[in-house]
Amino acid sequence: MTSSTSAVLVTGGTGTLGRQVVPLLRESGREVRVLSRTGGDGPDQVRVDLLTGTGLDAALDGIGTVLHLAGGPKGDDTATGNLVRAAQKTGVRHLVYISVIGADRVPLAWLRSKLAAEQAIAGSGIPWTTLRAAQFHELALKMVESMARLPVFPVPGGLRLQPVDSRDVAARLADLALGAPAGLVPDLAGPRVYGLGELGRSYLHTQGKRRPMLPVRIPGKAGRAYRAGDNLTLTGADTGRRTWEEYLDEQPA
Repeated sequence: MTSSTSAVLVTGGTGTLGRQVVPLLRESGREVRVLSRTGGDGPDQVRVDLLTGTGLDAALDGIGTVLHLAGGPKGDDTATGNLVRAAQKTGVRHLVYISVIGADRVPLAWLRSKLAAEQAIAGSGIPWTTLRAAQFHELALKMVESMARLPVFPVPGGLRLQPVDSRDVAARLADLALGAPAGLVPDLAGPRVYGLGELGRSYLHTQGKRRPMLPVRIPGKAGRAYRAGDNLTLTGADTGRRTWEEYLDEQPA
């Protein structure tokens, strides 16, 4: 498998973010190769298991830039380590990674995995760019939908979110992948900070539902980090354009 070194490999290219980034890269004139666990029908889609590294060398052949979007609740550090080692062997010139705001501050296992992935990329010797983003609107919606199914809507005290539209994140990542390596760039958050109760009430209103809200406490170090706003970037962040309310208006009733 050969290609121009201007070609871009997108891991997780069939996910929520990947499906929006890939067309933007192609519109720019770049050749794009899409990597996923299941592969696909076209010649530009390849099946690779990042957790084992199987298929990575062939997938990276001729690739100049890697946009690493694949992730999950665990194993991101392992998958990224495999990707980095393969990229070092195959001559990749730019690694671009999507991480999460608070990866270096909130003591949760999946965020520690994200931070370890960031560190593997920064220490790879390959020029790199990392963007930390807030929770996508899609994730915030899943959260409030699940809580709204309960007879009482639980509201963790002090938990605030800056949900960002995945389309805004996709546009930023496309620009970063097409540009020069920039290291750790400013965080990307949504245009407003919300308490979880605010997100829940606005969702319930759009669905014509009512639920009593019950304050609950997040225990331990993670609770203290969330109450301190360690999952937020209140100054120095870039902000997306689309608000939570606009996103909700687009959803079916």
